[in-house]
Amino acid sequence: MATVFFKTGDDISTDVIYPGRYMATVLPTETPQFAFADNAEVNGKLKAKQVAPGSVIVAGKNFGCGSSREQACSCLKGYELTIVAKGFARIFLQNSINLGLNLITAPDIEANEGDELEITGDKVVNKTTGKTFATIPLPAARQAIIDAGGLIAYTRKRVVENAARA
Repeated sequence: MATVFFKTGDDISTDVIYPGRYMATVLPTETPQFAFADNAEVNGKLKAKQVAPGSVIVAGKNFGCGSSREQACSCLKGYELTIVAKGFARIFLQNSINLGLNLITAPDIEANEGDELEITGDKVVNKTTGKTFATIPLPAARQAIIDAGGLIAYTRKRVVENAARA
């Protein structure tokens, strides 16, 4: 069970998620402090560790639009958040997969801050309202990268597996 700690609308750009003025900071260990930096309430909760790992951001369509900045994904991954959205911008989606950020596409999702969500392979159940929403699963290869913790972890795992077979 995961709690929705933040709800956004459509077309949330990478500049909202990770403002451009922080682009000099690129280390994944340092980017989380700037997540939603222009939203004092959300940023403050994250930095004060008031948001448990696995908590959810519910978003509308086209989440992560705008630039290709990878920091918009790494800053969210740093808090081990799950993003449930009606849809994701293409580059944000791929950057998130590469970094192992947990993404769920649920085109009809309805949830508010504080709602409890149960996320399974093919649906999201809003336990607060009792409504169920279908998800669009990622292709198995992309999901395997997320499950491994990102592209680097996935590649390491595959190299070790292949070496063991040799």
